[in-house]
Amino acid sequence: MIEFFATAVTDGVILVLGALLLVAWWRARTNDAAAVARALLGPAAVVVAYLVSEVVKVLWRQDRPCRTAPSLIECPEVGDWSFPSNHATVAAAAAVALLWSGWRWGAAGAVLAVVAASSRVLVGVHHVHDVVAGMALGAAVVATVSLLLGGVTTGVARARCRGRAAFVVGRVCDAPTVTLPRVRG
Repeated sequence: MIEFFATAVTDGVILVLGALLLVAWWRARTNDAAAVARALLGPAAVVVAYLVSEVVKVLWRQDRPCRTAPSLIECPEVGDWSFPSNHATVAAAAAVALLWSGWRWGAAGAVLAVVAASSRVLVGVHHVHDVVAGMALGAAVVATVSLLLGGVTTGVARARCRGRAAFVVGRVCDAPTVTLPRVRG
């Protein structure tokens, strides 16, 4: 029973963060192009953060604490390294991405990220420094990806005006329009 609850919390929080990113995107579709671009870029940045953490894991190759001490959940297989924590990386990355949608979204994401990271230590599959490094990595990667936001915003604005991908970016045209006077006669 404890193993089920521990697994449900550690994985469930990540699913909730993913659902929040989806809701943030859905709500952003009726806002300006910058809001839509942030909502689209956020999940992509989370994926980039995850991939970076996987590369670091392979290079660092730190064994998990559950190899030598008891844990509440089954220890991942040998070769699934501990440093940095993927759960913490993804959770922090999602929290920063949610912050782009507003401070309340970001605050909710930050609380969930701390829960996700803490749970990995509590169940015994990560050291504290694994989750701290994972959270720092996730936040840093998403902050770095945000530097690309200007170009994405322009692309979203163009797509909205042309009607392409309307489901993804919304149907609102953000480009300035010129109203020509009517000719009478």
